[in-house]
Parts: sequence; C-alpha cells; structure tokens
Amino acid sequence: MLRYLPLILRNSWRNRRRTILTIASIGVSMCLLGVMIAMFHALYLSDATPEQALRLVTRNRVSLTQVIPESYENLIKQVPGVREVMISSWFGGTYIDAKHFFARFIVDPDKMFNVYGELRIPEDQKKAFIRDRTACVIGRDLANKYNLHVGERIHLVGDIYPGDYEFLIAGIFDSPRNSEEMYFSREYMEQSLPERRRGDAGTFVTVIDSPSSATRIAQAIDDNFRNSTAQTKTESEQAYVLGFVALLGNVRAFLIAISAAVMFTILLVSANTMAMSVRERVREVGVLKTLGFTPGTILGMILGEACAISLVGGTIGFLLSTMLTTGVGKSSAGAFLPPIPPFQPVVAAACILTAVGIGFLSSLVPAMGASRTPIVDALRSTD
Repeated sequence: MLRYLPLILRNSWRNRRRTILTIASIGVSMCLLGVMIAMFHALYLSDATPEQALRLVTRNRVSLTQVIPESYENLIKQVPGVREVMISSWFGGTYIDAKHFFARFIVDPDKMFNVYGELRIPEDQKKAFIRDRTACVIGRDLANKYNLHVGERIHLVGDIYPGDYEFLIAGIFDSPRNSEEMYFSREYMEQSLPERRRGDAGTFVTVIDSPSSATRIAQAIDDNFRNSTAQTKTESEQAYVLGFVALLGNVRAFLIAISAAVMFTILLVSANTMAMSVRERVREVGVLKTLGFTPGTILGMILGEACAISLVGGTIGFLLSTMLTTGVGKSSAGAFLPPIPPFQPVVAAACILTAVGIGFLSSLVPAMGASRTPIVDALRSTD
C-alpha cells in the first residue's frame, strides 16, 4: 500500500478548499478535546509531586467555608509521623477591583517556607517577612503581572475579613508552578479582628514524615476530633485542590461529556465530507477497477486519504491545545490546578489517534460501498 502513498496524498489535495476546511474543523475539535484531556489528566490521573505527597490538609468536615478552632493545632502535632503543622486560611478580598484577582492566603510566616519547601526566596527577604507582621510575600508571576517590587506597598479591601489592609512586600518567591499568590501574617490578621472572630483557622497544612504514612496520619487526625462540634476531614493536598474544583460541580462528568460530544460531532462532519468525496469519484473508481486495481486496494486508498487528512488536523489540534493549556497553567486559575506539563505524550497520542480513528470510521462505509460497486455501474454513474 505504501507504493500508492503519492497517489493518496495527491487525491487528498485535489479539492483544496474542502481539504482545508476539513483539516480546520478537525483541528479545532481536536484542540478542544486536547484541552479537555489535559485538564482531566492533570486533575484526576497525574501523580503528586514529592513535596505534595508529604502534605496533608485538614479542613472542616462540613464544608471548605466552615472554620475550625486553632486549638486543634496542638493535637495534630501530637500525632506520630507529623513533622510540622501550619494554619492557612483563604483571605479573599479585592486588590484594585474584581479584575485584579489572585490567590491570597493567611499563614504563619515562620513556618511557611518549611511547609512549602519547593518555594525559593532569598534568605534576607524571608527574615524580613518573619520579622514584620505587616509584611507579605508574593509570587514571581504576580510580581511580573502587576509590576510589583520588594519594598512597595499593596492595599487590599477585605470581604471575608472586612476592613482595609495595607502590606509591605518583603519578598518575591519563585515556584515550580503558577505563582500568582500572596501570603501574609496570621498574627496581623488576628489582631485586626474583633474578639469574637479570633481563634479560628480555615485549614491546617501538615507535613508528614513519609507518603506511605499519609492514610494512617489522616485517619488519626480525624479520629481525634470525631466527637467534637467541628469534625475534620484530612486529605492529601492534591485531593484538597480537587475540592476547590468540585465547587463548580461534577467536573469529571463535565469533561467526559464535552469530549464525547466533540468526538461525535466531528465524526458526523468527517463522515459527510468523505461521503461527498467518494460520491463524486464513483466513475473514477470504475476506471481504476478497469485498470486492474482490486477492491481491497481501492478501499485502502480511500481510507488512507481520510486518515491522512485527519492526521494533519489532529496534529494541528494538539499543537493548539498545548498552547492553550500552557496559557491556563500560567493564568490565575493555574494556582488552583495541579501543574500541567507543556507537552504530555498521553494528550498527543489521544488527539492524534482519535483524529485518525475518526477519519477511518467516517470513511469506512462510503469506501466499502465504492470498492464493491461493479465496474459497469460505476462507469454509468452520473454523480
């Protein structure tokens, strides 16, 4: 069949407008499919990083929006296998306006860089952050986005914690993932709150001694507060991040449904295109049979033509999806998602093989019909 490859490629390009439009439709569809697969893989199939595997997050069992007493920290520290515990709370608030959104967290400055060991910051900036309770640290991506520098002040208007807050940027840290984030002192926040709102925590981030101990430690932490008024749920950091995503609904089913709809739609479009192409060449098929081409050869040539067009469209779609997923990873939303590699072999294989499969299936019925058409009937065709 390889000796007919030049003829297959020439036939693929005979109607340039139709070929370009088919490639474009497949490319756009595979781009959307590639983004869906990349997101699904990053959320549900990717492995935790070594640092993430050593972190557990304890939250209120009822909801992410419910607080838990800060006194739980001492009991968590007593669980065998726990190396460090830090209180972390979501601040929310507004910087300039709603369009200037980024993640803002309340933490313990003296523990933060021990808990998040993958963050890198100059030692003098780290000490300044720990020393000044009105100080904050921001990620490199956030600093670049809004042109912020060490020594400048940043003003936030609180909503969960009402009030006007001003922070001195003490340092800028580098992170292996999106770093449009801001961290500031829990002590400063506590002293600005009324007495009745003090002493609560959003979550406890726990560093453990080994990933193999995660299940045991998580169970032990939750057992400590089983009969308390604020029961807890302890899970891996990766599972906790998925909890944020779950607030949007059943994201897993959503991604699968969109992917299925995309594949079904492009299958119909491709099938219609190939049916038109084959119908226009019935007499040509008769001529090929007259020249000695077997039905199997004709079937292979038509299928090869469809697969070649789909292969080009699938490749283009994967390249487009790579650019889009890279953009998502660098956006503000990327701070709440697991790292998405710029090139994922799984996504490449899925996009290209799906495109080729769609090309094969969409052309199979018309190709079989054309290859089985008797020579006389084919030559008499007026289509």
